Amino acid sequence: MHHLESVKYPESLVVTRICARAQGGDAVKGIYKRFEIVAICVTLAWSVGAHAQDDTDTKGGSYDSNRILGIGLQRLPAWPGAENSRNVVVPFVHLELPWHITLSTYDGATVDFIHSDGWHGGLYANFTWGRDRSELHPPPLDAMDSFSSRINAGGYIEHDFTSWLSVGTDLSHDIGGSGAYWRVYSTVGLPSIWYYMHEFELQWQGTNGAAMRRNFGVTPVQAQALGVDPWQPGAGSQEAVIQYSAFMPTSLHTGFALSINYARLIGSAGDSPLVRKYGSPNQLTSTLAFVYRFL
Repeated sequence: MHHLESVKYPESLVVTRICARAQGGDAVKGIYKRFEIVAICVTLAWSVGAHAQDDTDTKGGSYDSNRILGIGLQRLPAWPGAENSRNVVVPFVHLELPWHITLSTYDGATVDFIHSDGWHGGLYANFTWGRDRSELHPPPLDAMDSFSSRINAGGYIEHDFTSWLSVGTDLSHDIGGSGAYWRVYSTVGLPSIWYYMHEFELQWQGTNGAAMRRNFGVTPVQAQALGVDPWQPGAGSQEAVIQYSAFMPTSLHTGFALSINYARLIGSAGDSPLVRKYGSPNQLTSTLAFVYRFL
């Protein structure tokens, strides 16, 4: 991809993939919690970055800061597997900090311990958003359980084969819960069109039985209310995803970030009677955000 030295917008901005990795639906209270958590993280991260920059300046070193803040509008399925969609206002935060730490509202948090010869790997953390009962409508969908958001943590490893092709995988588990998630992905950078930078990402995700049942399972009592067969799936494939991300700078500091994410529920997730009768295996999420980069 073409590097825009005159504008100084890093290609990693496109790679922030503003479409959420988070599994599950975004409850309204989850959105409010997201803003609260983001505010705390930004404050802490900003102070860490500033302190580190002071240290490097004092010692005569250099520190290339990459701090990006913004706000956007996201249209996403009302709940995992839903056919109807909803619009939510979402924050955009991407902070690359010293000591190989990255904080992102959409890519989660990473701490690299491997960072040489094209390899990156280390700790990984993200959110699994909950499902609010107010999203489950019309009746009899309100017979389904709501569940709270969770933090999941684990590790990841990624390899850059070229400047435009990378492949990686991450494995995480709910903190204080029983859900586990395994994801494999590949990112393909596309040639820049003037200042317009863009890329594709292909993903596959599988979960253990606990996470699969939480999102797509139907108990006998719920099945009776919904008029479907009970469904208690085990571990397996959940979804295959293709995502297009793009960034168009409007000035040295500002720009628009776009993401279109199409997910196809597969395996036990796609076969769930909740999805087949009341939802859709085709899940589309789109996001447009205006961002500001602090140099």
